Amino acid sequence: MSTISIPDGYKPLLSMYETQKAIGVIKQKFAETLSATLQLHRVSAPLFLEASTGLNDDLNGYERKVTFDLKDTGTQAQVVQSLAKWKRQALRDYDFHEGKGLYADMNAIRRDEELDNLHSVYVDQWDWEKVISKEDRTVEYLQKTVRAIVSAVCATEMSLHAQFPDLNALPLHTPDVTFITAQELEDLYPDLTPKERENAFVRENGTTFLMQIGKKLRSGKPHDGRAPDYDDWDLNGDILFWNSTLNISYELSSMGIRVSPESLDRQLKEAGCDDRRSLPFHKALLAGELPYSIGGGIGQSRLCMLILGSAHIGEIQCSVWDEKTRQACAEAGIPLL
Repeated sequence: MSTISIPDGYKPLLSMYETQKAIGVIKQKFAETLSATLQLHRVSAPLFLEASTGLNDDLNGYERKVTFDLKDTGTQAQVVQSLAKWKRQALRDYDFHEGKGLYADMNAIRRDEELDNLHSVYVDQWDWEKVISKEDRTVEYLQKTVRAIVSAVCATEMSLHAQFPDLNALPLHTPDVTFITAQELEDLYPDLTPKERENAFVRENGTTFLMQIGKKLRSGKPHDGRAPDYDDWDLNGDILFWNSTLNISYELSSMGIRVSPESLDRQLKEAGCDDRRSLPFHKALLAGELPYSIGGGIGQSRLCMLILGSAHIGEIQCSVWDEKTRQACAEAGIPLL
């Protein structure tokens, strides 16, 4: 069932026409800044993949993929949920070398997404991946990359404030980042839920990179679910901004240094997913045939929401909404695209 919360007195800062102009500026400006900062080149991305390859992202493992059969091949295809695994294979296939990477405009359908202010069944993000050396598989390299992404966000935000003066009603974010592990966060707030912990910490500390998501904490539960076959659970995390419109911690990106053959072996066992070892992607990775890499996804509609101070993702993207959401937004004067 969908949930929606409209801030008291909320009104969009820009008209629908200006919003569309601003979305175009944000997407162009951020893509240019990110690619220059991280040495990324744009590549074409698939909308669907053959199910048998094992390349589709399993997310938390329970989401149903949109699946259909292909008439001429007799095979099943799946609409992507993200490109987490596909990108790493593409680095090899497209012959990217150390220090260089790719990004793609990824469009996905997540049919089991719970609809709310931030979530839609339609997902659009910049999916990026970069070749690194084995020696770069460190917390220090991860944090350096996080700071570069946050700086790109802040540069884009400042540019938009200059071009659209009405946005100056919103506070600017700073490029400063606080780093904390999921276990340290649980230790700080043992009686709160994971989301409540994020809200409490980011409200006080501002932009945060929450690290080591996926493995079980001392409470016996992980902070959040992560598939075992792309991020290394010791070298990953979420970039969280404070959203002043919704007054919440706001996840913009999930990212991390990717699994090595050793960490993939360990995480498949821990997650009870040993059956994946026979899939082509996993066989290649376990055999050391894929490059070491770092990568992530950065929400396009999410970034636009943050910079434009939007209260609902439907102000930014076209999607399908339930009657409760449509009625609540109409009563609040929020235009859904």
